[in-house]
Amino acid sequence: MNFELMANSFPLLLAGAAITVEITAMSVTFGLLIGCMIGIARLCSIKPLRYFANVYVDFIRGTPLLVQIFLVYFALPNIIGSRVDPFVAAISACSINSGAYVAEIFRAGIQSIDKGQMEAGRSLGMTWAQTMRYIIMPQAFKRIIPPLGNEFIAMLKDSSLVSVIGFEELTRRGQLIIARTYASFEIWMAVAIIYLIMTFAVARFTGYLERRFDTK
Repeated sequence: MNFELMANSFPLLLAGAAITVEITAMSVTFGLLIGCMIGIARLCSIKPLRYFANVYVDFIRGTPLLVQIFLVYFALPNIIGSRVDPFVAAISACSINSGAYVAEIFRAGIQSIDKGQMEAGRSLGMTWAQTMRYIIMPQAFKRIIPPLGNEFIAMLKDSSLVSVIGFEELTRRGQLIIARTYASFEIWMAVAIIYLIMTFAVARFTGYLERRFDTK
């Protein structure tokens, strides 16, 4: 194994890792916003809204992220008549994908709260929205920290798929270095180590949040 080559490649790979973290953080952040709204929509009494949320979740969870990236980057320009920037396409596809999974996490978290909490809030004169915001969601959030951490880790790894549209995150940087050096084993091992470090850090941080908020 050429350790010198691995060491020399690390700066370029770390730059790609920073882009991977950026994509993941932005995607999960937007995914949280989308997921929260869709998760609540799946539980509301307005049928059209609930049906739309169900179709969205079923479609996104039932199709591969790679296909969704292709739809945004290759198919969408045919509809809007202009090219989509790779960064925008990567963030959009990953955010939409993450939103569907986060929606299910929120839905399960909300449904895990005793129904008496909603009744108690309504008996105090709160509206449904106020009860959800001030009583249900704070309790549900503590319970969804572990699955949200898992979603972040999953998206961190799945973001490697945006390399297919030429976006130079960690995996793409590895491919470019291999094309120049032909050192497949060393470079992919370095890429794997960096991914392992990032996912391990996220897992440890999630564990800290679990203890901090006493989610047991």
